[in-house]
Amino acid sequence: MTAHTEQLEFQAETRQLLDLMVHSIYTNKDSFLRELISNASDALDKLRLESYQDKDLDVDVSDLHIEIDIDKAARTLTIRDNGIGMSRDEVVDLIGTLAKSGTAEVRRKLKEAKDAAASEELIGQFGIGFYSTFMVADKVTLLTRRAGEDHATRWESTGEGTYTLEHVNEAPQGSSVTLHLMPEDSENGLHDYTSEWKIKELVKKYSDFIAWPIRMDVARTSTPAEGEEPEVTIETETINSMKALWTRSKDEVSEDEYKEFYKHVSHAWDEPLEVIPMKAEGTFEYQALLFIPSTAPFDLFMRERKAGIHLYVKRVFIMDDCEELVPDYLRFVKGVVDAQDLSLNVSREILQQDRQIAAIRRRLTKKVLSTIKDMKANEPEKYSTFWTEFGRALKEGLMADADNRKTLLDISSFASTNSEEGVTTLAEYVERMKDGQEQIYFMTGESRHLIESSPHMEAFKAKGLEVLVLTDPVDEMWVDAVSDFDGKTFQSIAKGEVDLDTEDEKKAAEAEREEKEKEFGELLTWLTETLSDDIKETRLSTRLTTSAACIVGDAFSMSPTLEKMYKASGQPVPHSKRILELNPEHPLVSGLREAQAANDNAENLTETAQLLYGMALLAEGGELSDPAHFTRLLADRLARTV
Repeated sequence: MTAHTEQLEFQAETRQLLDLMVHSIYTNKDSFLRELISNASDALDKLRLESYQDKDLDVDVSDLHIEIDIDKAARTLTIRDNGIGMSRDEVVDLIGTLAKSGTAEVRRKLKEAKDAAASEELIGQFGIGFYSTFMVADKVTLLTRRAGEDHATRWESTGEGTYTLEHVNEAPQGSSVTLHLMPEDSENGLHDYTSEWKIKELVKKYSDFIAWPIRMDVARTSTPAEGEEPEVTIETETINSMKALWTRSKDEVSEDEYKEFYKHVSHAWDEPLEVIPMKAEGTFEYQALLFIPSTAPFDLFMRERKAGIHLYVKRVFIMDDCEELVPDYLRFVKGVVDAQDLSLNVSREILQQDRQIAAIRRRLTKKVLSTIKDMKANEPEKYSTFWTEFGRALKEGLMADADNRKTLLDISSFASTNSEEGVTTLAEYVERMKDGQEQIYFMTGESRHLIESSPHMEAFKAKGLEVLVLTDPVDEMWVDAVSDFDGKTFQSIAKGEVDLDTEDEKKAAEAEREEKEKEFGELLTWLTETLSDDIKETRLSTRLTTSAACIVGDAFSMSPTLEKMYKASGQPVPHSKRILELNPEHPLVSGLREAQAANDNAENLTETAQLLYGMALLAEGGELSDPAHFTRLLADRLARTV
């Protein structure tokens, strides 16, 4: 070696260390280009900052840019920048970080970054991301000259035992990394990185919004006249848009630009229902551009669905579908979050759960919910579209997000008996409540028709009391998690005892009620014993006006629809006995009382009791435990009447 060149040996464990970097940390070989462009962008940022701070620094910052050069014949790919560059010592310190740290030291740093969200930005240290190049190259050459110095350093290695450092007298300011590419191997994720379209695709995906122009020479073939050969010319093309819309104020961006950007980040064809730009300064600096779609994606309720937020750090793409940035019930929100500083793991692929992410998540959530609230107040038609498409998902937050539950209740809408087609807010429901009413009545079920035709509704219809009609599966869950709204408690009309009479009405009917209890007492006891396998109690009803009987649950029991949902998902549900309520004014019930009192044909009475219970169960949309037995009893009874 010459006096200006050194050959240094990696530590014995370095091969193992490089395997760790290449095979264990990075899951996508394409990410090497993101790392090199990110490093180049950082170098340009640092040069611009240093030129501001050091007025004596003799550098040209008039055309800061990144170049990508492809040599198909030599199978090399070069990423070049005219940024800050590195001195020899910096090359040893940064590029040699892994080489001199040893496996144990780097493993320790990785563990700290993953487990403690270490504040040190490992990926920002050039030597970490730089080694991702060995995923795709069997030799890597770095040529770099620091701004203000007159000589350069060349670093070269195959990553297998040694690397060389060479003093170079002449080189342009900045850094160039040349990869001697491995053969294409699609089965192992090695693409043809000498392909112009592949490089453009990766730049578009990972680095489209880098603030600096990324340039590449591309071949243009002209359309020849008849009899002439096509002419190939080489043109320099900027292959990234640099259009970071989230950095511009809303009045500087056209509606069409927002629409195009929305389609780019959401991969959807609809137009955004609402655009939400954000900028946060202070402890955690970030910018965001979020969109509420106008149409729900087909996979909104699929387990394999993806989140819709793309994460950038300093305009460098980190991940799409970043689930940590918004709660699951806002998974329909699309857009970009660009943070100035986040604790990432060394591959930039997995976000650490730390207070930065928690703070951003809280602010994004509150901003989206406040936008929906404004939409509801000022743009009812737009809100109606939103609720139709995403209301079912948003209601999941009533269970999962206690901190924002009040806001979620304010912006939610529900079908009710007040209108056959429209929906109502809880505030509107409360305004319409009758004098003395202290509860918000609701009923859950599989369809509006089943709920409205349920025996449980009879007394509420008779007294003109409004009932919320809840038919979404999630309604079965949130009503148990939410206790009240505006001081009014939620009450299922199919659970517990319903007392709709005023104090005066109770006093007037007290004597009659006591008389009925005595009159039907023996029947109630007999039915409870006869149907003991299915019910826990029989009582007279205050909610029935036309039906003979209904089945109600305890105040905190599981609804039949929720039981069905659990069973359908394969979860075992213990059989819970419920309460049979009778309408003492119904001819069937009064006739059954008389027959039971006369002890007339015990077998017939038992069959009648079973039919009565079965009818009540079917009326609420329940399922018979033995449909064949029920239909046989019914057919026999009908045959006697023909």
